Amino acid sequence: MRPGPTTADGEDASGTTPAASGARRRREDVLTLCPVCRREVPPEALRRGDALGHDVRALAESNVPGWRPDQGLCAECEARFAGAAEYLRQHGRDPRMGGILPTPVRLGAGDRFHGRGVTIAFLDAGFFAHPDLVEPRDRIVRYMDVTSGRQRRADLDRADESSWHGMMTSVVAAGNGRLSDGFYRGLASEARLVLVKCGDARRVPHDHIRRGLEWVLRNHRRYGIRIVNVSLGGDYEAPYLHDRLSQAAERCTLAGLLVCAAAGNKGLEPGHPVLPPASAPSVLTVGALDDQNRLGFGTYGLYHSSYGPTIDGLQKPEVIAPGIWVAAPILPGTPTAAQAALLHRLERSSDDELPAVLAAGSGIDADLDAAREREPDAVRELIHAKVRQNNVITGDYKHVDGSSFAAPIVSSVAARMLEANPSLAPQQLKHLLISTARRLGDVAVDRQGWGAIDPERAVLAALSLRPAPRKR
Repeated sequence: MRPGPTTADGEDASGTTPAASGARRRREDVLTLCPVCRREVPPEALRRGDALGHDVRALAESNVPGWRPDQGLCAECEARFAGAAEYLRQHGRDPRMGGILPTPVRLGAGDRFHGRGVTIAFLDAGFFAHPDLVEPRDRIVRYMDVTSGRQRRADLDRADESSWHGMMTSVVAAGNGRLSDGFYRGLASEARLVLVKCGDARRVPHDHIRRGLEWVLRNHRRYGIRIVNVSLGGDYEAPYLHDRLSQAAERCTLAGLLVCAAAGNKGLEPGHPVLPPASAPSVLTVGALDDQNRLGFGTYGLYHSSYGPTIDGLQKPEVIAPGIWVAAPILPGTPTAAQAALLHRLERSSDDELPAVLAAGSGIDADLDAAREREPDAVRELIHAKVRQNNVITGDYKHVDGSSFAAPIVSSVAARMLEANPSLAPQQLKHLLISTARRLGDVAVDRQGWGAIDPERAVLAALSLRPAPRKR
């Protein structure tokens, strides 16, 4: 290989002497990959074996298939696992045990910001005033039903089939984990909420989403709305210049609102279209990743969310976030809630207690009623099958999937960023979320955009742009 051009002083064109250049190449030659995040680090930067601590080793072994303590962890991954272990210990959970991990733990989010002082508007089919949103302090500042024009707060206290989706998306973003003693909380657990109903369990029309965005646009200053989460999609593809829904989203951005929209779940279908408002240029479109309920970046894969190019030739989504194994609330007072509570009690019962618990829960689940006289091992096999089939975590939570839940996770990260730096414009929020995302290896770029969101890096980037205090 021919050497590059040098100056009279023996420097190459970059101003580096051959000796210095050789030293740099030698340093680069000894870099190694962290076995978890796959970043290049010097070998001496990997902490190994007992130096990692018992809980960190236990979490790494259970979250990174094939990992051994002698392989080590980089400083960033060690801090990530140590933070997760501390979170689990604070809530009385054994770091070595399985179960669905809370979103802040899975994403390695810090504990400094929680969306305090930020209002997020949610557009969805319906909502419910879940305890994770209203206890001990009611953080719902306004409810609006654009399908009927009603705005009665009391409507949120009635659970019906249309309440499910919006209740889950809003709690995934901003729930404080009230029914889990704070364990299953969202990243924006102190944010305020504006809830905008745009349809029902059967259908959310294209035009109703547009009306919801326009209502937010008219009222955003009154309620301090900075972020709009849309876990809905329109009825058809349309060029954004001619589509009223897309235009409403564009106007929201111009007014200073970050519109965060789910990409959709049609990644396995021919054409896999991204529909309005997610297809609009200024919208931050969120696809879904499958982190397999683990902490190690190396285990990340993709969920079947929709991706571009859009009808306008725009590449969507821009970022991806967890879209499966996401803890979400069960609608209180429903048959689903009764069944989950019974299954949770049965899981925690001894063999001797099973008959009494089954008898007390008579009429809730026909299969469990029929198993009342069976041997304990057979009953437990049925219980475990029911728990897996119904995605039950506890009597109050289940795990859900879809880009509908990836979008509110990104909205909650944006709320943390705005708490850290309220001066950020929507374009800046979008840029920082994109620029701090982690690109996944061996995954097509068109499906992941700029990669998986990294909440802690995004918040640090927001802090770096905070205006300096004025001198007095």
